[in-house]
Amino acid sequence: MTSRFPLATSSWDQKELDALQRVIASDQYSMGNEVAEFERKFAAFFGSSYAVMVNSGSSANLLMTAALAFTQNSDLRLSRGDEIIVPAVSWSTTYFPLSQYGLHLKFVDVDLATLNYDLAALADAVSENTRAIMAVNLLGNPNDFTAIKGIIGDRNIILLEDNCESMGATFEGKQAGTLGVMGSYSCFFSHHISTMEGGVVVTDDEELYHVMLALRAHGWTRNLPKFNKVTGEKSDDPFEESYRFVLPGYNLRPLEMSGALGIEQLEKLPSLIDGRRANAALVQQLLSDHPTFQIQKEIGASSWFGFSLIIRPEANLPRTTVVKELSAAGFECRPIVAGNFANNEVMKYLDYSIHQNLKNADYIDQNGLFIGNHHYPIPEAIDTLSTLFR
Repeated sequence: MTSRFPLATSSWDQKELDALQRVIASDQYSMGNEVAEFERKFAAFFGSSYAVMVNSGSSANLLMTAALAFTQNSDLRLSRGDEIIVPAVSWSTTYFPLSQYGLHLKFVDVDLATLNYDLAALADAVSENTRAIMAVNLLGNPNDFTAIKGIIGDRNIILLEDNCESMGATFEGKQAGTLGVMGSYSCFFSHHISTMEGGVVVTDDEELYHVMLALRAHGWTRNLPKFNKVTGEKSDDPFEESYRFVLPGYNLRPLEMSGALGIEQLEKLPSLIDGRRANAALVQQLLSDHPTFQIQKEIGASSWFGFSLIIRPEANLPRTTVVKELSAAGFECRPIVAGNFANNEVMKYLDYSIHQNLKNADYIDQNGLFIGNHHYPIPEAIDTLSTLFR
């Protein structure tokens, strides 16, 4: 059944259809010039030196993690058993690649207003064992990176960003996803731009870039430049370099169609974000004092992936009732990402610890949900929402 107010809708028009046809006419379907052009434009748009496109945002997190396992830079290398701090509320593939590379995940609570790190809890969690912090920008909202970098101080702690839900968000004029050593993005259908499936990692570090180029495609040398920071200098013989494997890689390559779609979608991104922010301004106006729902407090300039609704304790309403009423009003809704991820059965397979307690994540887990935002005006949805449960 189609919802009156769906979670996600397409932002494609004839330009995307023409891009697909361009690839069909070229008869080049595997990763090629379209992907390379998208990567160049993506890096330029976000102000990064390098961008690597992959087949999903989840793969972007995997590639980002793997690169830190195989870098030759000891200041950036992560080894099995190293501690990485993660927020308790995020998507599954924030955590799984870290676990798959043997890292110890230390779960830290989130702030009930921003849905990002509880900064006091984060500061308390950082110890002499901490090697990295994963900052997850939730539902379009960037973290307070000034505060996080202040917590890190002069310690050798690697800052990473899972920015899969927050493309186009900015903090102090800088694009979210570019404030750490590497940042990941998603181009899935329901996200800010859509390349069907797709993801991107950005970095300013040339060696990490070269490591990712090899890891993305089988661990071979074929996609590396002649002079590179993985092998040094490649042979000029393409036959010899065809099947030369130097890293234990994957096949995370995107389709050429996804690259072509990304080129067109990136052109639209500023207007797509503007539309989402206009809707958010109306939500903030009409729901800031709602008696039942607490909405997300913006940090920096959010790109408003969706609208979170946390049921206030004084409302004394079970979430099942709220979901039922929202659904009856035509809203498609979901939990806030994966709620408190530490409550999932899969945790028995992960090496992890919980810092202090996760009381806010637990509250979100039981009393939080979100509805969709879009790149076009949705006043009817926002008006309808503002009148419910008053």
